[in-house]
Amino acid sequence: MRVKTKDEVILLTSEINAILGIDDIFKAPTRLMEILLDQREREKVFNQVLELSRKNSIGVDLDFWHTYFQDEVAERNKKKQDFTPMSVGNLVAKLVGGGTSYFEPAAGTGGMMIAHWHQNEAKNTLYYVEELSERTFPFLLFNMMIRGIEGVAVRCDSLTGEVHEAFRAEKQNRDCEFSGFEPKSDTQLKRYSDIVMMNPPFSANWSADSKFLSDPRFERFGKLAPKSKADFSFLLHGFYHLKDNGTMGIVLPHGVLFRGASEGVIRKTLLEMGAIYAVIGLPPNIFYGTSIPTVVLILKKNRTTRDVFFIDASKDFEKQKNQNSLRPSDIHKIVDAYKARENIEKYAHLASFDKIVSNDYNLNIPRYVDTFEEEEQIDIVALSCEITDLNLQIKQKETEFLGLLDELAVTDETKELITATKRIFYEG
Repeated sequence: MRVKTKDEVILLTSEINAILGIDDIFKAPTRLMEILLDQREREKVFNQVLELSRKNSIGVDLDFWHTYFQDEVAERNKKKQDFTPMSVGNLVAKLVGGGTSYFEPAAGTGGMMIAHWHQNEAKNTLYYVEELSERTFPFLLFNMMIRGIEGVAVRCDSLTGEVHEAFRAEKQNRDCEFSGFEPKSDTQLKRYSDIVMMNPPFSANWSADSKFLSDPRFERFGKLAPKSKADFSFLLHGFYHLKDNGTMGIVLPHGVLFRGASEGVIRKTLLEMGAIYAVIGLPPNIFYGTSIPTVVLILKKNRTTRDVFFIDASKDFEKQKNQNSLRPSDIHKIVDAYKARENIEKYAHLASFDKIVSNDYNLNIPRYVDTFEEEEQIDIVALSCEITDLNLQIKQKETEFLGLLDELAVTDETKELITATKRIFYEG
């Protein structure tokens, strides 16, 4: 039986394998790349996948490969690959809005890219996406081309800058449904983008080599993210490629809000720059296969103020079998609060820079959004009266019960039971 929820879109593995002409899912990346390189075959496969998705009511706004790849191919333990839940992708896409250029490192199979393309009707946006995994990259290309998304896909290490291959996806004419693609040596589609969206691998390892202290992405901050936690390295990589009037949305583990040492220095510098515009706490267990608490950070450049808007959205979600999910109503609530940028009791707070300084640049959400619910005060007098009344009611019922026992006919079979029962009440 096929099961489909808001954050699980399932094209059966057997159906996909049949279209690709393979008998083993681990052959999929190589076979898919072969198909993409052959124009006639790829258009045939595109049409077969679209027909299959239509039969199963799966639209092009969703990543066809999401469950297929996540369950069967992803390497969570080794590479910390956490695929963006569709509800989270939709949320971030609504928060950052539209633009003519889009940049996404660690793009995976393209779920966030698809969410932005669909949510903002970004048919004229050029997309620049990066992904390191050789096995994931063909799925990313496929998702661009089948939707007619135009731009550049680069297989590279976003942090070191090492490029393995790059392709430009482009329609041959405006009437084409699909994008064609060609190898590209110049990977700089646009140096800076209106929109940056990211869900990098959480707390991944990286070299943290001292040479990166002179890298233009990091040099301003005077410190590098630690070797065992590349979260701020990814953030600064994305932020560097953001236009002066652009908006960036990134999903990260909660630790970036409060961890110290070099991360504390980087966070302080970002706050002093006014770069952190909003902090949004997501519900627990929102990611498949990991319970890591997560947060969305919204960043902007050249702000005239340094306040930060906090939203605690951790309690609004739909509980599902494998993971929790943001409902459309939850997303609307977040977006409406984000746009209004006003205090909402137990949900949102606009914190001044002075308040953030007084908290030693710690952005842990409970410091700014008080969700504490006071326990109802106990009226001792009323409770005492209630207990006294209950004791009287119990005594009355006991008396009635003993009266009923006296009315019972005493026989050899019941005599011992009746006597023992009365003893319980009289001696108790």
